[in-house]
Amino acid sequence: MTADTQPDPIAQLVARDAIRDCLYRYARGIDRADEAALMSSYWPEAHDSHGATSGPIADFYDRVRAAWARGARNVHQISNILIDFRSGTEAAVESYFHALQRGAGPDGVVRQVQMAGRYCDLFECRDGEWRVIDRTVVYDWVDHQPVPEGSEADRFGPRTPIGGSFPDDPVYHIGRHGG
Repeated sequence: MTADTQPDPIAQLVARDAIRDCLYRYARGIDRADEAALMSSYWPEAHDSHGATSGPIADFYDRVRAAWARGARNVHQISNILIDFRSGTEAAVESYFHALQRGAGPDGVVRQVQMAGRYCDLFECRDGEWRVIDRTVVYDWVDHQPVPEGSEADRFGPRTPIGGSFPDDPVYHIGRHGG
């Protein structure tokens, strides 16, 4: 962009914040098995290249739903978000992730893995809303770990509540006393 085509700095700050919120909605969606939050981070015709799945976003959703049904436990942290606006409605975004995942695979075997990498995303803005239209997940670190023995209640002890899925996780009850 030339100096005469630079976007309004306030509008750019608002767009940056909307892109970050979208990334965080994705993390909540994946981690809390919140399908609405997950789907709100992608445009319906998005493409996703996510390890074992590469293609229409619907294919990724199918894979995620199957993992949730098997009781997957996920924790994603997103950081180091770099946003390069290509236009007023398009941005190239690189963000780092750190993920802890445990659950049964399609073969029924429970595995635990710690991963780190980057989401290399193309975001589009439509009617003021920023979402991912194309994602490539780049894996920079994978550490397969032993699966802990015993129940989560035994391992967590008095550290309650234990995080859970939508709609039971405490985040969905903020401000509701007694619930």
